[in-house]
Amino acid sequence: MKNLLTLLKQGSRASFTAAIVNLVIAIAKFFAYILTANVAMFAEMMHSLGDAINQFFVFIGSSLSKKAPTKRFPYGFGRLVNLVCLFAVVFVGILSYETIREGINHIIEPLPGDTDVTNLVINITVLAIAFFLELFVLYKAGTELLEQANQPEGGIRPITTAYIHMNRAKPATKLVFLEDTVAILGGLLAIFAILLGFFTSIDIGEGIASILIGLMMFYIVYKIFMENAAGVLGEHDPYMEGQVSKIILNNPKVKDIKNLIILKEGDSLHIEAVVEVAKDKTIEQASDIREEIEEILYKQSHVTDVNLEFAEDDGNRAWPETQNELDQPKR
Repeated sequence: MKNLLTLLKQGSRASFTAAIVNLVIAIAKFFAYILTANVAMFAEMMHSLGDAINQFFVFIGSSLSKKAPTKRFPYGFGRLVNLVCLFAVVFVGILSYETIREGINHIIEPLPGDTDVTNLVINITVLAIAFFLELFVLYKAGTELLEQANQPEGGIRPITTAYIHMNRAKPATKLVFLEDTVAILGGLLAIFAILLGFFTSIDIGEGIASILIGLMMFYIVYKIFMENAAGVLGEHDPYMEGQVSKIILNNPKVKDIKNLIILKEGDSLHIEAVVEVAKDKTIEQASDIREEIEEILYKQSHVTDVNLEFAEDDGNRAWPETQNELDQPKR
């Protein structure tokens, strides 16, 4: 039990916070839907419930992925978070389908526009509260994302520049950030549809909003599925390849890089490199070079394992030399 609690403390803070907040929002939207029978509110309830379930599973997966390697699993459990993300998006996919189906039914057989002011106040109030809670979660996830990307976190950056650096975030953080972005857009869409139905005679607005929200949920399913499927297989990281090659070649004792592999496993990065040094270097000198390079590499974000091997310089350049070439490394 103690080991489990220790692992849970290492889980994604963004996922845990988002799961709790979205569960509270889903319950509030459920009662609003029961009271008002509003289709757009039904779609939002399903969306928040899907996010809560998804993010809870991701939190568990991100925690268990920190488990130390065992004799049976000597390479650790880093890819477990990818597997959990794949499992979690199945729930979101089912809820997306139900949301779209409900919207289509409402368009085929639209209900008369709701002119009850009380229902309007209930729906708008719940959606407005949900909007600000989702914005809070988005800000927290954006802050964590920028922290993982080694970028400045102050001001409004977590909800602006964080989108530029999404690919540098951990899978769990990225999923929460994307889901809450869609949740905020869906909430605004639902508010618009409810107001449209109240002030006009357009009865299909809520159905259209429900379909659009469902489609946005399907986008998350597609995005997260494709990225985590690659993570399960073991994905190469071209960005870090460029960064790591710069660090290695910046050591004046290194002549060339013969081979370099950066493998993403869940939240972790594993580095394997064959480095060429001068023929006159002794084993002791090569060991010193290894320590110098590894000390810098282990300071890079997400790097958990470095394996450096040495070979004699063959006089042929195998890795790009210029700065421009290093920015776009070739294999």
